Amino acid sequence: MARIFEPFFTTKDLGQGTGLGLSTVYGIVKQSGGNIWVYSEVARGTTFKIYLPRVDDGAEEYRRTMEDAKVAKGSETILLVEDEEMLRKLGRQTLKAQGYQILEAANGDEAIAFAAQHGGTIHLLLTDVIMPGMNGREVATRLLETRPSLRVLFMSGYTDAAIVHQGVLDERANFIQKPFVPDGLARRVREVLDQEKSA
Repeated sequence: MARIFEPFFTTKDLGQGTGLGLSTVYGIVKQSGGNIWVYSEVARGTTFKIYLPRVDDGAEEYRRTMEDAKVAKGSETILLVEDEEMLRKLGRQTLKAQGYQILEAANGDEAIAFAAQHGGTIHLLLTDVIMPGMNGREVATRLLETRPSLRVLFMSGYTDAAIVHQGVLDERANFIQKPFVPDGLARRVREVLDQEKSA
């Protein structure tokens, strides 16, 4: 109980959990000026209570701006690696709508296998950083051995500073923080792909 909100702390077996779920919730609650409380009893269950400050203002509605609408499209092939099915689906739909060809994998092992089977060029690896089994950095390292021109974009619910501090990512790595809006993802993908032209 004392360590339940610690990043990377988990009681699950290796490869069964990252220990980031509750620490992500804790971070969101604290950033919002709230508090989270947990009560657990063996064989009875666990209760989480989240207290957030009251806000009298109306919710802000996301509206597409002219800048959002100008995101450059592409036709490159992207290998999307994300263990959360809903996020993987959102990423696929967003990028397909921009014209990209998408290969998708639910974990690192799948990503390595798909890349080995794919005869054509893979221009970008878009991968979650923290996943069960092989993490995103390990996937990138493995793929870069056989595809040195591959561009890599990491994504995580943690900030890049937090991931770098834990020693998971290099501070120069391309990164996008989750959650992101579809146009934000499309723009960041285009930026990373265009780095190849100026590199």
